[in-house]
Amino acid sequence: MNYLPLLILAGSVALLMYGMKVMSEGLQKMAGSKLRQVLGKMTTNRFTGLLTGAFITTAIQSSTATTVMTVSFVSAGLLTLAQAISVIMGANIGTTATAWIMVLGGSGNYMQYVVYAAIVIAIACIYSNKSRNFGEFIMGLALLLLGLTTLSANAKGMHLDQNETVQHVFGTLSSWGYGSYILFLLIGGILTCSVQSSAAIMAITMTLCSAGVLDIYMGIALVMGENIGTTVTSNIVALSASTQARRAAMAHMVFNVFGVIWVFSIFPYFVDFVCSLVGCDPHSNIEDKTILTVVLAAFHTSFNICNVLILIWFIKPLEKLVCFIISSKGGDEEDESRLTFIGGGLLSTAELSILEAKKELNMFAERCLKMFRMVPELLHTEKGDDFNKLFSRIEKYENITDDMEVRIADYLNKVSEGRLSAESKTEIQHMMRQVSELESIGDSCYNLARTIRRKRQNSSASDFTEKQYEHIHNMLNLAESSLSQMIYIVEAQDLKISDINKSQNIENEINNYRKQLKNQNVVDINNKLYDYQMGVYYMDMISECEKLGDYVINVIEVADSKK
Repeated sequence: MNYLPLLILAGSVALLMYGMKVMSEGLQKMAGSKLRQVLGKMTTNRFTGLLTGAFITTAIQSSTATTVMTVSFVSAGLLTLAQAISVIMGANIGTTATAWIMVLGGSGNYMQYVVYAAIVIAIACIYSNKSRNFGEFIMGLALLLLGLTTLSANAKGMHLDQNETVQHVFGTLSSWGYGSYILFLLIGGILTCSVQSSAAIMAITMTLCSAGVLDIYMGIALVMGENIGTTVTSNIVALSASTQARRAAMAHMVFNVFGVIWVFSIFPYFVDFVCSLVGCDPHSNIEDKTILTVVLAAFHTSFNICNVLILIWFIKPLEKLVCFIISSKGGDEEDESRLTFIGGGLLSTAELSILEAKKELNMFAERCLKMFRMVPELLHTEKGDDFNKLFSRIEKYENITDDMEVRIADYLNKVSEGRLSAESKTEIQHMMRQVSELESIGDSCYNLARTIRRKRQNSSASDFTEKQYEHIHNMLNLAESSLSQMIYIVEAQDLKISDINKSQNIENEINNYRKQLKNQNVVDINNKLYDYQMGVYYMDMISECEKLGDYVINVIEVADSKK
């Protein structure tokens, strides 16, 4: 038996998948920060959410990336569940563009000339620094088209329509009426789940139909199965996310399952309607089987558009349904140690993963501020049980900051292994440094808490004097101001010089105040205003606040260099 055609089949599908990935990444690099800004503002009404989802998915050629991004935004509270549902509906429309690219790319003998010409242009652009991203996009498109043309030519060369075994298998599987539709639906879903690429299964389906092996009704049943199978990815990602994020992923599945159910109830009539739009009669002998690829693409588009037109008016009931399916656990708080944006792993493309990491970094900074604000409360907690509970909470936050540093750094390392623009690689380096400095801020907060506990445990020591308390509070207020300004700078889209100067002024004030208190502490101990040990505890807290300010200014300097 000649296994070469099967090897070519597998290779062409792999080439198609890789070309889709390269093309998508090239598009994202060209879009740059503008694409991220669009992704960060998906918070308006259902119709703009729909258009946003369709636009983003068409631009990056990845409905999975759009859906996973939406799930993480819901998890962070940046999108409501209703807004996320409209974005996911738009993503389903945007993903239909892939099928039309395949129709155009897989038809005509002239395509091989286009492919090789595109490869020449792509290589020339890649070696040109100014057009590198455009060259990667062209190269990805060329590889995708090469995979499609090779797949189509290989299928014709195999003469599957004349293979009695193949004809018998597909003929038998297609002779069970609605049972056959359900069977091919399941096959399409399982295959898509297995390879994690609806585009690859769509290409195989088009090839089988154009080769005359697969009946158009069975081919469309496969396409419907692909629509369900592609929702599994976002649901897997959402398993480690919040309740709202799991609901958003479930809404994606419910949306597609609903569409399959109502289309199945009128399946022959809906297929005939789509065929009539294309000018194809499925009940007659079709000489040019390549028109069936157009029918498949037209069905995919019609299916998703009709489904959106029906469900866009029922977003609230759909929201209630997924809330019923995935109910929240009453009284249980979300785990504070959970990463909000990147807990589900990498997105399908590295460029978009940077946005997730950046938002996680911002969340890290906010948790550091929350941890710091527990220190003044601990300083004035007198009851033993309350003190121990609060200290344990600060200790828990310190462990959280350690864990976040490792997990975010690991994530950034994985992202850096992807195909990134030079600007994105530099941004990752900056973010890695910021993560380290933020963890040091968490350590400083914990050291402050430990100093307070040591003072409390030393029964022979007296308490701080009123002046010492006043100085400690002044220093803590300065440190909190520096942290708040740091968060503003890190999250700011349009950073001004005055913002940086404000942070520098706070840092100078902290340094000068610490120097002043250090000199005064020696004088006060000599004057016996308090004993030496109490002076040690006092200066430990003042010095730790000064260290914290240094870590804060390091984060700000990195943010300044990024803007």
